[in-house]
Amino acid sequence: MKPDRSAATLSVEIKPMPKGKADRRPEVCAELPLPARIEALLLSGNRPSSEARLAELLGLEGKAADESVRTAIDELNRDYESSGRAFRAQRVAGGWQLFTLPAFAPLVSRLLQDHRDARLSQPALETLSIIAYRQPIMRAEIEAIRGVACGEVLRALLERRLIKIAGRAQQPGRPMLYGTTPNFLKVFGLPGLDALPVLDDED
Repeated sequence: MKPDRSAATLSVEIKPMPKGKADRRPEVCAELPLPARIEALLLSGNRPSSEARLAELLGLEGKAADESVRTAIDELNRDYESSGRAFRAQRVAGGWQLFTLPAFAPLVSRLLQDHRDARLSQPALETLSIIAYRQPIMRAEIEAIRGVACGEVLRALLERRLIKIAGRAQQPGRPMLYGTTPNFLKVFGLPGLDALPVLDDED
């Protein structure tokens, strides 16, 4: 008796795609100098970019990709300095971003004077300082330190992306915990939280 071929099934071996192949981006603008390509990304970005992120956008691969990016950034800064440019690539919040030199601060301040009303108030600065040094911290702890309610101040800091909800405390009601954001580091020009000034009363 002949087998029923209509009921036969095919066994097909599906080989998995090599790890990283699916997400790999081809290198773009490879005919242009690497420092120039990195400069274009730094000029166009509105937040700090790490070496790994820059390498990913450029399509660079391998263990030496991050080192190639750092070398190119060093070359950019040397070119900026030798040509008297008003800015440098600076590491902040775990990444790189272009900043004007401190010497130009009075000039840039004139441009930004229309935004003076948006400066942080004294209560906001006090609340932000407490969160920065004590994070993660509950609202009740902040209010106990300041001695006043801080709901409105916390909302304003959240809207400006200077703080975030960092989790919930293991207490009845699971109150929210607050912490600072990468934008906080960017605004205050800090490479990381370990660069915060040491308080006199700290151990």
